[in-house]
Amino acid sequence: MQTLVNSSAGVFIIIIMIAVGYALAARHWFNDDSTALIAKLVTQVALPPYMIISITKDFSHDQLATLLPNLRFPVISMLLLFELSIIVARFIKVDASRRGLFESMFFNSNTVFVGLPINLALFGQRSLPFVLVYYMANTTIFWTLGVYLIQRDGAVQDGLSLKTVLQKVFSAPLIGFIIGVILVLLDWHLPSFLTQSFTYLGNLTIPLSMLFIGISIYNAGLKNIRFGKDQLGVLAGRFIFAPLLMTALVYPSHMPTLMKQVFILQSCMPVMTNAPVVARLYNTDADFAAVMVTETTLGALLMVPIMMFLLGQLF
Repeated sequence: MQTLVNSSAGVFIIIIMIAVGYALAARHWFNDDSTALIAKLVTQVALPPYMIISITKDFSHDQLATLLPNLRFPVISMLLLFELSIIVARFIKVDASRRGLFESMFFNSNTVFVGLPINLALFGQRSLPFVLVYYMANTTIFWTLGVYLIQRDGAVQDGLSLKTVLQKVFSAPLIGFIIGVILVLLDWHLPSFLTQSFTYLGNLTIPLSMLFIGISIYNAGLKNIRFGKDQLGVLAGRFIFAPLLMTALVYPSHMPTLMKQVFILQSCMPVMTNAPVVARLYNTDADFAAVMVTETTLGALLMVPIMMFLLGQLF
């Protein structure tokens, strides 16, 4: 019962912050430039120092050594989901012009803008390293296999160069995570003025992320929501197959219970917000991708309390 109360409180916190972003967007406080600026502030200004401070504060050398090998679980899960996405796409006869996009959205999660703040709101600071392990796997697979699948749909055969892909994989948040790991492994400590500055900047992460989600939902337009077979297929991948598969993988393992809960919750987060951008780059169905970002983001808000209840029963 206490788990349900705590999870419900965490969900209400998230919904309130998203609602503020939605309401401000409805009042036309933001244009495309300001929305892009918020995304940059989160990913390039707030998240990297947040990663550094959290890793150096909460983890020791030995803890990191036992944490990183568990990277294999999200990798295995997403690769199995990829295989399943091919089967589902053929079974429901997804049009060839959007099949790769469908498959990419089926097995990739939004682990930063949605996954990170939701886990922090529900589980607290101690969940961050587990979130980041999943993030490492997810961002690498999206910007390699996921982008290849989307590119396969489009008429444009050359878009993202190897250099660009590497820049996307080794993003600012991931670099921040790597720096934090290096500092812990070498037992180095930041000067107090840097620690305090990074803490202040990192505290921007959750509220700005939630505002961004609210703005994105408004911009996508709730009236554009559709529930055809392709949409239902992606929703099933995100909210049914992904958590079931991850549960089957981690339940018998010896990893900490909190890591199991975080991995399962991360697996059923919404479609990557980058999916419409990449789809537009390759002249594929960017509108379908944008609608799925909206539908899965709203769906995640409904799924979180359900998942928290189920996790409380499992663990």
